[in-house]
Formats: sequence, structure tokens, C-alpha cells
Amino acid sequence: MTIISYADSALSLLPPVVAIVLAMLTRRVLLSLGVGILLGALLLTDFSAMQTAQYLGEKVSALVWDDGAFNSWNLYILGFLVLLGMITALITVSGSARAFADWARTHIRNKRDAKLLTMFLGCVVFIDDYFNSLVVGSVARPLTDRYYISRSKLAYLLDSTAAPICVISPVSSWGAYIIALIGGILTAHGFTDTGHLSVFVQMIPMNFYAIFALLLLLCVALMGLDIGPMRQHELRAQKGELYDESKGLPPGANSDLPEADTGKIMGLFLPITVLVFATFYFMVSSGGDALAAKGAEFSLIGAFENTDVGSSLFFGAAIGLAVTLALVIYQGVAKSMIAKGLFEGAKSMLPAIYILLFAWTIAGVIGQLETGKYMASLATGNIPFAMLPAVLFILAGLTAFSTGTSWGTFGIMLPIAADMAMGSHTGMMLPMLASVLAGAVFGDHCSPISDTTILSSTGANCHHIDHVMTQLPYALIVAGISMVGYLVLGFTESVTAGLVACSVLFVISIIVLRIKACSPDAACKQ
Repeated sequence: MTIISYADSALSLLPPVVAIVLAMLTRRVLLSLGVGILLGALLLTDFSAMQTAQYLGEKVSALVWDDGAFNSWNLYILGFLVLLGMITALITVSGSARAFADWARTHIRNKRDAKLLTMFLGCVVFIDDYFNSLVVGSVARPLTDRYYISRSKLAYLLDSTAAPICVISPVSSWGAYIIALIGGILTAHGFTDTGHLSVFVQMIPMNFYAIFALLLLLCVALMGLDIGPMRQHELRAQKGELYDESKGLPPGANSDLPEADTGKIMGLFLPITVLVFATFYFMVSSGGDALAAKGAEFSLIGAFENTDVGSSLFFGAAIGLAVTLALVIYQGVAKSMIAKGLFEGAKSMLPAIYILLFAWTIAGVIGQLETGKYMASLATGNIPFAMLPAVLFILAGLTAFSTGTSWGTFGIMLPIAADMAMGSHTGMMLPMLASVLAGAVFGDHCSPISDTTILSSTGANCHHIDHVMTQLPYALIVAGISMVGYLVLGFTESVTAGLVACSVLFVISIIVLRIKACSPDAACKQ
């Protein structure tokens, strides 16, 4: 079967653009992704019906069986979703979620405190963005429901702490991956006198999008800055409609689970705590084993660079489920209720699994179309040097938006940014690399085909497109602020000047948002 390359053609953008536009217009994610996948397959096979069918068959089977072996990454992630669905359902059945909500009634004073606690948990659980969105969502949902905070707002709280925290945290799956990538790039260009970890730390204040996305989230939590579609979702939530009920139950929702009357707060916190520590242990352990196999000395950063994230999440969740089961049995919950919880918990994750499978498939199709390479090629022109950080930020954002992957964008755009810096001004190497990291997170936040966006809406039990559309205005505001910061940084070659420019714009934006959010037709009370 002959596969046609579109690395130098704008046609490579057609499948992701069609999928994204259709998803936003029809709000039917699976249909939209399916159309994008079919269109991409037709392009790759030169519109041959037989070869298209063969190609699609191979892509679907590769989700489970690839290169003569099980696709362990996909299977572990899907298993993790199922196990976490079971854990969440058992916590509900045990009455622990309701006990936590009752506890919150006396200890969490208002909506503001509920949102701040959710944001705090999102910042603390930083080892992986998948883990962050799903686990923090499970813990925070009873609390945010108690204070009538919309599921869309919860999804925004999850998504805007997950990637921004992970991308600036060296002890995370993201940080380790970025350190490994940057280390290879710097070594290839002869920069061997600086430690890769110290370089990563130096780049943290240059990641304007991550910094100001977190600051905007904090202001939204504190001040109730509900704008655009988010305002309507919050107003409906005040009436008890936490999600758009006309669309049916969102993925992960369990509406008819029985609840025991003997639930304790410990029944929620102990399983989640065990889940967090078990996952962390498996990440360090699997990374340490990989280092030992290479004959390398153990280090925490080295372990995270070589960890097997998928298996760590799965085995951590397996231990978390075992602890949850033991607690529920010890509590004396009826076996019929436990069985119903396990079944309904697994079943509740099926919609998210379907979307994720389609998203992985279209990501593979887009990879073979070489959409990312085409986007990267747009940067190779007669662009003034001072504009490069801002241009790279925009291109990385568009690439991540089109491909649905931050990590893929890092792999494509970081080497190009380094080459451009070497050809113009080596002193701007780190700011240009940081602008790629920032742009990739921005594009990931906006993309409805991004797996992290999908899992944030799953963690919040929110309809997926509702999450995309309500988060979009906030992401665009921070992106505009960041782009100005990178322009200032490019012209002044000063990170401080870029941060000051971003800070001034950020304060102005907050004032404007505060005025809009507290206009007569809006409610900004917490």
C-alpha cells in the first residue's frame, strides 16, 4: 500500500480542520473525528477505496496490536480509565463522596473556597496530566457539586492546572520528557557545559502561557470572572443544572448508583492517597529499572525520563481499587451494591474511551499526513529575528491545535527552534525553546481532539465540547498576553521585559474581565 506524503502541502491541514470545525458546529465528537479520519485516510491512499479500507483496518487494529505485540501504552491507559471509573463509583456507593460533601458544608465556606481547593489539588498532583485531571476530578466533584459550580468550570479548573503545572515541573512525566528532548538538542549543538535540569529550570520564567494561565485561573476562582459561554453554564448551575441535561449524561456520570448511609471521609481520601503514592512509586520504579538496564546511575529526574507512564498509572489504579474494595467490604456495604458500582463505574467510562480511541486514530492519521512538519515549515522564511519567539509560539499553538498533541509538537518544533536560534542568535536559544513549550500547551488547551482536553472533561463529568468552548476565551486571553510578551522579549532580548509586559497586560485584562463579569446581567458573587 502506497502512502502519499503531504509534508509540503496545505492539504495536510484538511482532516484536522474538518474534524475540529465539525465538532464545534455539530457538537458530535465521534462523528466529527470519524469524518476527519476517513478524509485523512482517503488523502493518504490517493482516494483508493480498497486501500482506504485496508489502511483504516490497520489503524484500528494498531490501537490494540501493533508491530507484532500488544499496544501496551493504549491498553494501560484504557485500563487505567476503567479502574478509575470503578474506584469513583465505589466511593459513591460507599457514601464517602456524600460524607465529603457534608464535611465541606461546615469546613468549606463558599464557592470561592471550593474552587481554590480544587486548584490547589491540581497544583499538588503534578506527576502526570492524565492522572491530574482524572484523580483531582474524582476528589473535587462532590465539593464543586455541593456549591453548584458547573461541570464546565470544574473541567477548566482541571485542564488549566494539569498541563501548565506539568510543563514547568521537572519531577513529572512532562518535565522528564522535555528535559530529555532539550538535553539531546543542546548536546547536538555543542552545549555540553550546562546541566539539562538547570536549563529546564532557567526556562520556567520564560513559559509565559503556563505562568499566566495559572494566574488567570486563580483570578477566576477568586473573583468569579465568568465570561462567554462559561457565564451561561454558571448561571444554569445556580439553578441546579450542573451540565447541559438536554444532551444526556456526560461521560463518567453515575446517576442511579445506590449510596450507603455509613460513608466516611476516609473512604474517599485513603483510596486516592494510595492511588497517588502507588502511581508515583511505579513511575520511579519502572524508570529506575530502565536506568539499571542501561547501566546508568539512579537519579529521580533520570527515573522520570525513562519511566513507563502507562503501566504506572494502571498498576497504581489497580492498587487503589484493591484498597477501595477492602474499605467498602469492611464498611459492610451489600455485595449487590458493590457489584453494581463496579459494573456501572466501568460502563461510565465507555464514552470517554470511545472518544479517546477516535482521537488516537486521527492523531496517527495526522502524523502520517505530516501535518506537524508542514506547520513547522512555515517558520522557515525571511522572518525578522526579533519576531521569532512570537512566531514560534503561534506556530506551536497551531500545530498542537491541529494535531491534538503537545508532546508531538515538542518533538517537531523544539529541534526547529534550536536550529533557527543557532542560525541567528544563540543567546536566544532558551527563550525560543520556551516559546514552543508555551505555544504547544496553548494549542492543546484549545483543541477538541486533544487527549488531555478529553480527559479533563471526563474527570469533571462534563460534555466534551462544552469544556472546549467554555475554556477557549480564557486560553485566547492568555495567548494574546503571551504573544505580546514574546514580541517584547524578542525585541529587547530580556526575559524580565517580557514578563513585565505580560504582567501589565494581565492586570488590564483582569480589570476588563471584572467589569464584564460583574455587569448588571451577570452574577460575580462567590
